[in-house]
Amino acid sequence: MTPGVKQKIMSVIRDWGSGSDTLRCLALATHDNPLRREEMKLEDSANFIKYETNLTFVGCVGMLDPPRIEVASSVKLCRQAGIRVIMITGDNKGTAVAICRRIGIFTQDEDVTLKAFTGREFDELSLSEQRDACLNARCFARVEPSHKSKIVEFLQSLDEITAMTGDGVNDAPALKKAEIGIAMGSGTAVAKTASEMILADDNFSTIVAAVEEGRAIYNNMKQFIRYLISSNVGEVVCIFLTAALGFPEALIPVQLLWVNLVTDGLPATALGFNPPDLDIMNKPPRNPKEPLISYVGAATVGAAAWWFVAADGGPRVSFYQLSHFLQCKEDNPDFEGVDCAIFESPYPMTMALSVLVTIEMCNALNSLSENQSLLRMPPWENIWLVGSICLSMSLHFLILYVEPLPLIFQITPLNLTQWLMVLKMSLPVILMDETLKFVARNYLEPGKECVQPATKPCSFSACTDGISWPFVLFAMPLVIWVYSTDTNFSDMFWS
Repeated sequence: MTPGVKQKIMSVIRDWGSGSDTLRCLALATHDNPLRREEMKLEDSANFIKYETNLTFVGCVGMLDPPRIEVASSVKLCRQAGIRVIMITGDNKGTAVAICRRIGIFTQDEDVTLKAFTGREFDELSLSEQRDACLNARCFARVEPSHKSKIVEFLQSLDEITAMTGDGVNDAPALKKAEIGIAMGSGTAVAKTASEMILADDNFSTIVAAVEEGRAIYNNMKQFIRYLISSNVGEVVCIFLTAALGFPEALIPVQLLWVNLVTDGLPATALGFNPPDLDIMNKPPRNPKEPLISYVGAATVGAAAWWFVAADGGPRVSFYQLSHFLQCKEDNPDFEGVDCAIFESPYPMTMALSVLVTIEMCNALNSLSENQSLLRMPPWENIWLVGSICLSMSLHFLILYVEPLPLIFQITPLNLTQWLMVLKMSLPVILMDETLKFVARNYLEPGKECVQPATKPCSFSACTDGISWPFVLFAMPLVIWVYSTDTNFSDMFWS
């Protein structure tokens, strides 16, 4: 074979491997006096060179092995989710880069210098250059099993969480070293044993779906824990504030046990059925909402104080008298005309308990999504949560209105005005959480909620896209009615 013929053949192979079809090329050759298979010692790879010399080239074939249609969209989804996809293959570099361009690992015009390496090129780099290559590269071609293990080690040294896929015996060391080893369902038993996960359908898109499902489960766990912590911390804040301000006790142990074991438990369990967030695959995690937790305790104390200070049926004492109720005596001029027995009334305790329960139901609605508004993910997205909230409120009404339960819990039935005050104290929790979610979407995660070209301003229709108008039409009249009804709320601050 002359150099000119060899060059022409190599040119055709490069065109086939890097063209639009990205064919995998195999060279075919014959031997004039081949040895019989029984005479070959194939157990020793050092003998291969003897059997693969003095061959006559007879042709070249290209095999079409296109990536699955859904791979490109899955790679794009991985990029949005902050996952870097790296192709490690035994194909030649040209074919590997061409496939990377087809599936979106590289763009069509992207310069792949320092982003694609062969195994030999990788070995020729210094240790620091190899680390940089693993940090920036997205394609490794003509690699050996040792390269895969080395790449995993470098990525782990850079504090990257690695997931390695493979199907052969030679992939087992890398699968074992990676945080998540993923074996193909059609792979060898050795690869499956070394892996934490087996991909039954050999489909890359299934990995992306598993990531999405894992994030959804993790988010639901966070929302579950956050929901329960907000209740418990709110109760602690309530008890602390009543002691610090000198108010009568707002909640007693039997009421706290009822809230923690019964009314809170049902919505907390239902949060496990939350659907995934609308943008779960393109958002970073968000910090816990400490201000929301603090509000629970403050609102509970505020509801009890409202009955003493401003309620129509209440005693309308001053804040000074309320905070010094232990000094209430007939001969104390500061309490002239005040019946000291009112400081033992069950009404403020009932108000505090009702506000605590109602706030937790509102908080359960907030926990439907970590950063999506209730306007886009209305409560009926998780029908189990809606049912659990209804059941919890029914149980609260049960202990309020069915004898002898009010006597056991030391509470008393509330009238409509008092319930409106409970709602006024509770609904701001939703507004606070919606504000925090808005800040998270539009400032901590810029461009996620309303994406428009840079030259075109965000239109009203684009920013309102996806809003659940039935929920708006249901909630808006209720909120307007609650806050337009006079409950002497302002008298708390001006009395």
